[in-house]
Amino acid sequence: MKNRNIYIALTAFVASVVSVQAQNKKPDLGTEVVNVVRNYEGKVADADKMTELPKEDKDIVTEKKTVEYNINSYPVESTFVPEKGEVAEVEKREPLKTFNNYALGSFGSYTTINGEVFLSHKFKNNSYVAGFANYMSSQGGLKDLLLEDNYSKTSASAHYGGQKGNFSWTTELGGSFQSSHWYGLPMEEVNFNRGDIQGVDSQQRYKDIYFNGNFEFKQSPFTNLDVKFDRFWDDYSSTENRFSIKPQISTRIGFMSNANLGIVLDYVSTEFKDHLVTQTTQKTTHFNIGLEPNVAFKGDKYFVQLGLGIYYNDGKVANQSDGKFYVYPQIKGTYNLVPNLLSVYAGIEGGLQQNSYKELVEVNPFVAPNLLITPTSKNYDIYVGMRGKLDHNISYNVKGSYMNESDKLLFIHTPYSTNTAKVPFGFGNSFATESQKVKTFSLLGELKYEFNKEASIGAYAQWSNYDTDGEKAWNLPTTKFGANLDLSFSQAWYANLDLYYVGSRYDAFSISDIEGTIVGDPEALQMNKVRELDGYVDLNLQVGYRITKNWTAFAKLNNVLNNQYDKWDNYKVQGFQAVGGVMYKFDF
Repeated sequence: MKNRNIYIALTAFVASVVSVQAQNKKPDLGTEVVNVVRNYEGKVADADKMTELPKEDKDIVTEKKTVEYNINSYPVESTFVPEKGEVAEVEKREPLKTFNNYALGSFGSYTTINGEVFLSHKFKNNSYVAGFANYMSSQGGLKDLLLEDNYSKTSASAHYGGQKGNFSWTTELGGSFQSSHWYGLPMEEVNFNRGDIQGVDSQQRYKDIYFNGNFEFKQSPFTNLDVKFDRFWDDYSSTENRFSIKPQISTRIGFMSNANLGIVLDYVSTEFKDHLVTQTTQKTTHFNIGLEPNVAFKGDKYFVQLGLGIYYNDGKVANQSDGKFYVYPQIKGTYNLVPNLLSVYAGIEGGLQQNSYKELVEVNPFVAPNLLITPTSKNYDIYVGMRGKLDHNISYNVKGSYMNESDKLLFIHTPYSTNTAKVPFGFGNSFATESQKVKTFSLLGELKYEFNKEASIGAYAQWSNYDTDGEKAWNLPTTKFGANLDLSFSQAWYANLDLYYVGSRYDAFSISDIEGTIVGDPEALQMNKVRELDGYVDLNLQVGYRITKNWTAFAKLNNVLNNQYDKWDNYKVQGFQAVGGVMYKFDF
């Protein structure tokens, strides 16, 4: 069945590509592309929908910071671009009337409701204000579940930024409220019935308040300053505070070279309550202090950076303090063999990555509120590749890499607890983190083809091999594949098709015999086992119709193959979903 779904999806995708090549439309088309976008957020209903496309050779040109608010999940054009930003978007057609604001609403199967509002105003003194609010919820309804599977997320943010002379800034103040359920009971290993989980409240709620600020200074050695603060907490007395400051200093030391210094001050403090045994609070803190000096040389055909990353981690776990120094290579280079057509690149880079409870929840909302959280040391990442264009409308990227990481946090099932007073996440239905040393060899290929001004297709494929000091590289897929097709049939109609495939992963089921009830029980002890999760394919389609210059109607068909696969072990996603809605674009 899995292979059959893959073949059906690929056939549908290839048929779509063939139909594109058969078109011969006039290029008098509009666009529904927004400069203000919201990143995909994984939900119970969706696959791990990522998009990898060939990247431009940014090392050769002067880099500018991309402005990204992460707020709009549906395509809509906007002229609202802060002065300091540069949108890296290919202009494929004549633009329609643009607007600075929009509101949208949609409704679909599984009682899915979504509403978004974006408002902005640009002042004459090169500054702006903006606000965003989003609500997304689904009542769930997966079959054969003993616990609830509904979810919701509400988020809002306010932005203020601008530019005055040689100084520019962007600031953001926001917050979110997210609700989900630990509904993934291990029903293959444990014979549950309604009585076993009667009265269990499987709901978990996450709350977040944050501030982000970026400040840039032109014609000054002190070029950039990033400031972030985040407070994150849940319903189980878990709290986390994170604060980071990252200044950048740069000075010219020659006609074609710069000396640069990046400074990293990153502090995170996380508290978890032990709900199973001691009922005490365990606090973990990690303070990363880093210096990243480098010298960069840039010419018409080349870019070379020679540098080091020097870090000190002041960590405290369970009242035990530990400090450690790290030194990493940070060397990379690019050379244009054929200007604008072919460039090769290589490097060896490392660094100390701060991990946090919030970031882990963003990847997997079904984690238990008592995680092991430590920084991950990327000892080195050796890579080599080439990228460029085969023609004026075909771009590509090919890359091979070998990465060595220590204390990499992998998701693995929490044990099924024999404690009769189980907490809602103690049924083997949540995930913990396991720290491993992982060596990864991977090959990546990316391709984007602009058929004409009306259509484009992008695809990527990645294969990875893992060598770990643990039993398995938990929940890391060996293969990934994705493809995307964008079409504009006329000035009113447009469509988008996405295809995703994620290969098999490993997880494990085990039993925590806190009360000693299964000691000497061979049948119960044999339940501990490694599980291999099947790979999955997900096909999604979106169609839009511009009713007027202000109104757009859209429909989305998600998981068209109706494959209720396990994104995480025992956590099936919703099957075929149909969502429809309208969007109104306007100016004040």
